[in-house]
Amino acid sequence: MIIVSACLAGFRCRYDGKTVPDADVVALVKRGEAIPVCPEMLGGLPCPRVPAERTADGTHVLSREGADVTEAFLRGASETLRLARLYGCDKAVLKARSPSCGCGRIYDGTFSGTLKDGVGVTAQTLLENGIAVEVKD
Repeated sequence: MIIVSACLAGFRCRYDGKTVPDADVVALVKRGEAIPVCPEMLGGLPCPRVPAERTADGTHVLSREGADVTEAFLRGASETLRLARLYGCDKAVLKARSPSCGCGRIYDGTFSGTLKDGVGVTAQTLLENGIAVEVKD
């Protein structure tokens, strides 16, 4: 069993209320081999919601309007980890570049579309707890 970003599984949970289905991820969910999660919604954020990015130093997550949504992102990461443990997941397939799910390259916190090396809050939590993370666009 693996954890997957719900937006990749076809759920309308992205910040903009849209979905970005990935055929492979959808197939995993349909076969009962993957658990779809949206860490941001598990953390209590609505859909749609104002876009957010990790700050340059990675210590906070701020919305484009300047609201500190760090606690919601941490809560969502914790809930995602809890689900991964509950289902015995050792791998996650997550949405690239996301402030929650991105791994390797994420937006730089300036809302300019610029990428930097880094990981999202949930991806970091999963990695720190021994869960492998793969990203997909």
